[in-house]
Amino acid sequence: MNSMFETQKPMTAPHVWDVGALCHAIGDALQARFNPVAVRGELSGFSRAASGHCYFNLKDTSGQIRCAMFRRAAEHVGFSPRDGELVEVRGRLGVYEQRGDLQLVVEAMQRAGQGALFEQFLRLKAQLEAEGLFDAGRKRSLPPLPRGIGVVTSLGAAALHDVITALRRRVPHIPVVIVPALVQGAQAPQSLVQALSKMYRLAQAGQALEGDLAKKSGQAVIDTILLVRGGGSLEDLWAFNDEQLARTIVQSPVPLISGVGHETDFTIADFCADLRAPTPTAAAELVAQPREVWLGALGLMQDRLDNAVQRMLDRQAQRLDLAGQRLGRPSQQLAREQLQLSRHAQRLRHAMLIKLQHKAQNQQTLEAGLPQILKRSLERQNQQLDRMDLRLELLDPRLVLQRGYALLTDDGGKPVTQVAQAPAGSALKAQLSDGSLDLVVTPPRLL
Repeated sequence: MNSMFETQKPMTAPHVWDVGALCHAIGDALQARFNPVAVRGELSGFSRAASGHCYFNLKDTSGQIRCAMFRRAAEHVGFSPRDGELVEVRGRLGVYEQRGDLQLVVEAMQRAGQGALFEQFLRLKAQLEAEGLFDAGRKRSLPPLPRGIGVVTSLGAAALHDVITALRRRVPHIPVVIVPALVQGAQAPQSLVQALSKMYRLAQAGQALEGDLAKKSGQAVIDTILLVRGGGSLEDLWAFNDEQLARTIVQSPVPLISGVGHETDFTIADFCADLRAPTPTAAAELVAQPREVWLGALGLMQDRLDNAVQRMLDRQAQRLDLAGQRLGRPSQQLAREQLQLSRHAQRLRHAMLIKLQHKAQNQQTLEAGLPQILKRSLERQNQQLDRMDLRLELLDPRLVLQRGYALLTDDGGKPVTQVAQAPAGSALKAQLSDGSLDLVVTPPRLL
């Protein structure tokens, strides 16, 4: 027995992994082998955490896989995922190491089958919105009393029956013009464009023939156009998400209402139209107020007009009575005018009396203060004269001579102020404070 054990080869011991390292290695292998991955399956156990992250299972008849979609990716999902929906997801396959579970981190989700159409719808919607086709400022209000209503839809559609029934019930007096078109299938967009173009020509021709001329020619004046279709799936309504149709809608010469599908259905045509109705019947009701409503409003306006005319007649009658009273008694008007004249004369006399009193008071005040004013003026004049006399005395040249100065003059009596004016031998006169001296200029002595 011992020899048997000795002849066997020893087994190679397996590598010992840490749990976390093994999970990480498996995740790396999945990343290299599968990612990125796209999976189709049914939603199960869908939940959205308070953080905005979504957790769910994706399953089919043969298996299921745990999925996580973080808030950043969940914000770009264009619908509300629900359990049981068939979806297509794109993401990364990995291992959630804390539990060792296989997990698909979803980065994008769309409905299976309809997902591609919905993405195409969103792209076209964003493009046309950027071009301004959905601007509210471009859209027009509906006429309150349309003279004619145009309808574009399929002749075999239930929507046409609903619209005609509503219009006959509410406004049987308004003419309705129907231009048929396909509303489903590959040829529907072009058919709708052609039908709308024909309706536009009819509307423009009717507006060119206004009033009696339009009636005589039998041409209906179309003020509003209804583009309608019943409900259906996204594929059924896809004809109303056509770009050429959208651009044709915004060219409508009159307000256009889109009534396509049910209340929860939205198409590109709804955004381009002047007004969107939740259903075809609602579209007809929006454009056609019941005749009873207008008859009631007309009766109310007639009552208001009657009351206004009666009030005006009463006021005019009162003015007429007052004018008759004034015309019949001119003495009263004359007495009032005389009384008014007397009041004005009294006010004038009173004003003149007050003014004369003020003048008299001012004169008395001046007379009482005149002696004082003259006295003060005389004193000021005397003081000014004394100051001038003092200044004159200070300018007397005799005062200067008394301080030892002399005034030299030549034979002609002109003052001598420079040596050049008195050459040697010149006769000068020196005026002193107590008399004068005759002088002769001698040449200077040499030292």
